[in-house]
Amino acid sequence: MSINQRFEIDSVVVRGLRLELKSPFTTSGWTTTHKTPIVVEVKGAGISGWGEGAVANAPFYNHETPQTALHILKEFAIPLFLREKPTTPQDLSRLLSRIQRNGFARAALEMAYWDWCAKAQGLPLYRMLGGTRNVIPVGVSIGIQKSPTELCEQVGRYIEQGYKRIKIKVAPGKDISFVDAVFKEFPNVPLMIDANSAYSLEAASVFEEMNKFKLMMIEQPLHETDIYQHSLLAKRLTNPICLDESIESLRDADAAIALGACSIINIKPGRVGGLTEAKAIHDLCAAQNVPVWCGGMLESGIGRAANMALATLPNFTLPGDISESSRYYTSDIVEPEIKFEAGGELKLSERSGIGFDVKVEALRKVTVLEEAIL
Repeated sequence: MSINQRFEIDSVVVRGLRLELKSPFTTSGWTTTHKTPIVVEVKGAGISGWGEGAVANAPFYNHETPQTALHILKEFAIPLFLREKPTTPQDLSRLLSRIQRNGFARAALEMAYWDWCAKAQGLPLYRMLGGTRNVIPVGVSIGIQKSPTELCEQVGRYIEQGYKRIKIKVAPGKDISFVDAVFKEFPNVPLMIDANSAYSLEAASVFEEMNKFKLMMIEQPLHETDIYQHSLLAKRLTNPICLDESIESLRDADAAIALGACSIINIKPGRVGGLTEAKAIHDLCAAQNVPVWCGGMLESGIGRAANMALATLPNFTLPGDISESSRYYTSDIVEPEIKFEAGGELKLSERSGIGFDVKVEALRKVTVLEEAIL
């Protein structure tokens, strides 16, 4: 689809934010008390397009940090964008592929341009992407808790709130007993676990013991570079393996599927460099009958809205980690706030672009750095 025929961007504004979480979020490798995303605003023809680089605070999830993302955007990505003047988001994605890795930085700019182009055409972003529905089911991700009892208390609260799937983070020593406790108290809960690369193949017995549980999936049990090792582990398990950190590109997804390293893929547009690459991975997985779901990085409403749009594509058949705005933050920087419809689903707006307005005053209060690039 032709999105826009002229390059009409006058400037790009880069902002660094600090968003305080309502409560700490703990994975196998780190604890997060606040988020420091990078927000990009693409401006031109009286339109602002918004994108979020939901990069982690420190290089524990991947190699990027807010500082590196700012550097890549200011010194390379935005100058390339303004100089080459791509007329579609797909053209911009190809242009930015000259920059190796640094997916969250590239995604922040590319997603902002998707939003700008959708608004210029007067179309909702999800329809511009090819989405086939305007309501999506969502799940919730629960960080590592101090005890199985505390974990079960949290699971119970989120089930009452209507979440369609529960994901719990695990780590060595906080795995089998925690999963066992959840299934004993909630035997019918749709449950998956996420190890965030905390194990090695030598620890395969942990996941073999979990064959007795009917898990939706085991997400990223081994190191991100261990695609081959994941293929060996998969042969020993009855629960399906889902890859997250291992998949940074379409090439990675193709290799993982070909090797049998996974039977499900978590697509995070930030991790893979933007919505264009995310859609390409979706299309590959659809052709290979590999279901996908949309992961989350504790995004603000800007990034969350883009994830919602992506999750309307037809092969997103599993509930994603998208959640309501109130799951992580006391107040969001978009309006209206992202809230459930009845039944634990999120409804897409028919307004153009991401479908939400950025609250200027709320954005100003959480902005710690701002720079316009002409």
